[in-house]
Order: sequence, then C-alpha cells, then structure tokens
Amino acid sequence: MAAKDLIWFLSEFVFYYPLVMSIVWIVGAFYFYLRREAGRRRRPPVLAEYPLVSVLIPAHNEEQSIRATIASVLKSNYPNFEIVVVDDGSTDATPRILLELAAECPAVRVLIMKQNMGKPSALRYGLMACRGEIILAMDADAFLDANAMRWLVAHFVAGPRVGAVTGNPRVRNRTSLIAKIQVGEYSSIIGMIKRTQRILGKVLTVSGVIAAFRKRALLDVGLWDIDMITDDINVTWKLEKHFWDVRYEPNALCWILVPETLKGLWRQRVRWAQGGVEVIRRHAGIWTDWRQRRLWPVYIEYVISVCWSYAFVSFGGLWLLNFIFPHDLPVAKIFPEWKGAVLVSLCLVQSAIALWIDRRYEKNILWYYFWVIWYPFVYWVISALATVWAAPRALFGHSKGKLAVWQSPDRGLFEKL
Repeated sequence: MAAKDLIWFLSEFVFYYPLVMSIVWIVGAFYFYLRREAGRRRRPPVLAEYPLVSVLIPAHNEEQSIRATIASVLKSNYPNFEIVVVDDGSTDATPRILLELAAECPAVRVLIMKQNMGKPSALRYGLMACRGEIILAMDADAFLDANAMRWLVAHFVAGPRVGAVTGNPRVRNRTSLIAKIQVGEYSSIIGMIKRTQRILGKVLTVSGVIAAFRKRALLDVGLWDIDMITDDINVTWKLEKHFWDVRYEPNALCWILVPETLKGLWRQRVRWAQGGVEVIRRHAGIWTDWRQRRLWPVYIEYVISVCWSYAFVSFGGLWLLNFIFPHDLPVAKIFPEWKGAVLVSLCLVQSAIALWIDRRYEKNILWYYFWVIWYPFVYWVISALATVWAAPRALFGHSKGKLAVWQSPDRGLFEKL
C-alpha cells in the first residue's frame, strides 16, 4: 500500500470511528431514557424485603473526607445495613478517626491493615467481614445519596441472576475548568456508554466509586484480582464471563471528587487506560469459548479504540513536526477540512442530549453546557496520549501477581477550600 493510500485510510479511520461511536451512544442512551427513565417519578422503590446490605469502604489516607463519607451512608433511607471500612495502611490520621467512629456508632466496623496492600486486597479482606449478601462498594471520598441503596437493592430482589449494579457518579467539586468539563463528561460519555451497554445487555464496567454486588457472584468469580490496577473493570468482565447480569441504575446517585489539576487528570487517565488494556490482555481467552461470543464485539471495539488513539496521536505528531520543520513527507491533518467541524458539532449534540437526560438528577446541570465545548480539545488529546503511554506498560510492564497498590487521589483545588 502506497504511503498516500495509507494516510488516506488512517485519516478516514480517525474521523469515522468517533463519529460512528457517538451516534451509537446517542441512539442507545436515548432509547434507554425513553424505556426506563422518561415519565417515571424518582420516588425510591418500596421493596417486599430489605436484605442486609454491607457497605464496604476501602480507605487509604482519607483523613479529610472519611467522616463525611460515613455520615452520608448513615443518612441512607434504608432500614437494614452495616458499614465495614478497611484502612489500607494509611500513614495519616485515618485509622484513629475510624476507631473513633466505630466507638460512636455500632453500625460501623473497622479493619486496620498495617501495610498498604492495594484497593483490590482491601476489598477482598473487607468482604470476609461483611455479613450481608449484598455488598455496596464505594470510595472513601464519595457521598452516597440517601435513596441510592434502595434503588440498587431493588435489582437484586427482582433478579436472582443479577450479579452487580453500578450507580450514577456525579461530580461535586466544580471549582476549576477541568472539573467543570468533567461534569459534562460523566453525562455525555460515561453515562451514555453505560445506558447504551445496558440496552445491548453487556455493561462492561461498573463504577468503582459506587457499585453493588451479590456476594455469591463475587465468590463465584474469585473476587477482585489483587494485581489489576483497575479492579472495577476486571471484576465486571469476570462477572460477565460467568454469565451474571450486570446492570446500570441512574437513580443510584453518588457524589464524587474528580481531579482538578492536569497532573491529577493525567495520572487518572493513564491508570484507566492501563487498566483497560490489562483487562483485554487477561481476558483474551474469550476467543476460544463460543459461549463468550457476546463479549467479542466489546473486545473488538476496545482494541479499535486503542488503535484509534495511536493513529490520532501519530497524525498529531506528524502535523506538529511539519508545522515546526516543514518537510515533503505525506502528512494529514488530524481532522482535515470539514471533518473536524462535524465531529465537534456531533460532540455538542451528544452533550446536549446527555445533559438534558441528566437534568432529572441535577436540575441546574444544563448550565454546564458552556464548559462542554472544551471537551474535544482537552480530553480527546489527553485520553489518546494516556492510552499511547499506558498500553505498552499494560502489555509488557505489569507482571501477574504483583500487588496493585494505590496512592492518595488528587483532589486539586478542593483541598484548598
């Protein structure tokens, strides 16, 4: 294939892949909204039974937020729950605060780990102490909505094959441009993808910040793997491979903190990208099992997305090189001529629809539409670069069995308020 033909093919791929996926997400999310959300009141369901829910919270250096997080859980409009907090080798005042909370409230139990073993290990140890059949795992810096537990449990009560239900994370720190853009991202990208995947019958990533599991399902798949950097993606794939139903419940709200600095955002996106490629590598065996054929399209789509990131970054690098040092090599713009305008316009349409749907959960969220215009310029570039950087590390650098330890998350400007 001639160089010009290859450039043409890759330029068409760079353009049409996000175009097609955006249309798929818009159609899927809108269909989910019409079928499962529109016209329904947001009153929490009244259940025939209220099984014990164990709220499992792994924590590492969370002295600034752990009290507020536990307080939000204690305000839950659910009659039967316990809280199990696992301190994973914190070096700040988190263990002392947890012991004080446990002494004050009988519903709170605490496990103290002397060494930082990583979030998956903390979840595994904590599960052994949970008495409930339903495990609600959430981050130690998140606020749980009072009715979230009812919405999540309703799925388990109605379906014996429901293995996990992921909730609806909402951004609560909005003091910087980066955080405000993520308000739109969680609606127009993450929320839309989960709605579309639910319609297609394969939700491939529960939100690690809020996800409920059936304990029997977790035991069936061997719990969380301790060597995966993104425990939420991997455990979802394990559940899907064992034919457990994974669902999305948009009414189960959880208010989260997101990175507000470029450094923190970069670290987060590299971790997400590395975790995704690790999962693809580990679960490549689905191609030898005909029963897993419904996972094949998702696997292919993720591989294509990685290829798109490399093509996008390569075109950007060649264009920049030609701009600084003009040469005669074949060069294509990242989005030549009218194509860039088409993609940006479709992105704005997608964001408008997503925010319009999510107005059910945040009345003033449409005001953030202004900040969404920056999404293509900031997040496409960062996400593509993060994938290019992280993929080799996931494929060749992370050894099986090595503990995936964590660091305290970046909360950016929120820590200065």
